[in-house]
Amino acid sequence: MPPPPSLAARLGGLVRLSHPFPSLLDGLATFGLALVAGAAVPDAARLGVAMTALQVAIGSVNDLHDASADAVAKRAKPIPSGLVPPGAAALLAVVAAAVGIGLSVPSGWGTVAIALAGLGVGLAYDLRLKGTAWSWLPFAIGIPLLPVYAWYGATGALPAAFAVLVPAAVATGAALAIGNARADAERDGASGVASIAIALGPSRAWAVQVAILAAVGVVAIGSAVAAGASVGQLALIGGAALVPTLAAAASRGLRPAALERAWEVEAIGVAGLAVAWLWVAVA
Repeated sequence: MPPPPSLAARLGGLVRLSHPFPSLLDGLATFGLALVAGAAVPDAARLGVAMTALQVAIGSVNDLHDASADAVAKRAKPIPSGLVPPGAAALLAVVAAAVGIGLSVPSGWGTVAIALAGLGVGLAYDLRLKGTAWSWLPFAIGIPLLPVYAWYGATGALPAAFAVLVPAAVATGAALAIGNARADAERDGASGVASIAIALGPSRAWAVQVAILAAVGVVAIGSAVAAGASVGQLALIGGAALVPTLAAAASRGLRPAALERAWEVEAIGVAGLAVAWLWVAVA
């Protein structure tokens, strides 16, 4: 009988359960966007921690819901490996959600409503839409909610520039969803799980993702020109826009692990583009 996992191994399992990359990235993006909106550092940090906590809740529910399937196909994950009991995962999700909502309260009930909407979208992905051809929809709805949450939480209002940002963020969310599904397409196809990447096929999924990210970059640069951005500001936005587009373009034919790394670069680039564009267009 193998020895029980060590405390360090259990803590490591909890960290993995929280999906640290997207959770921390979303929190840092929220922090940066709130600063651009004019929030004081403590308020921006509070909103950033709140967003991180909400994402931890979503990530924990994701692994909890998938535990049975992971016990067959992904036995090294925290719950099927025995590092994190299901009860502990459920407790983490509840506590993280409560922290995220609680830290949103000082910014007003409008901010709380946006936080609840984002949490609801994430849970809809976890519990219903993941593993279907509609798995892109929560990304398309959830990605725009992040800058809305950060800016509204910081100021209590949204500037006119969000009329451009929100549709662009919807498209970006769809592109990131396709990239995420492409990384899992081989495993999903083998297990009979549907996804947008499988529905489109490898070549078309890659082409659609690259085309969307490139179009978003063009919109970002064009709207910055219309806003009177300087040459330096345009270079900043153009450079930020190139990161996700080039990462997606270079991902054709990569193996799943490399596709995951490419997706992470795309996500980082998208977050940087959002901060840079709002800094130029509004601040």
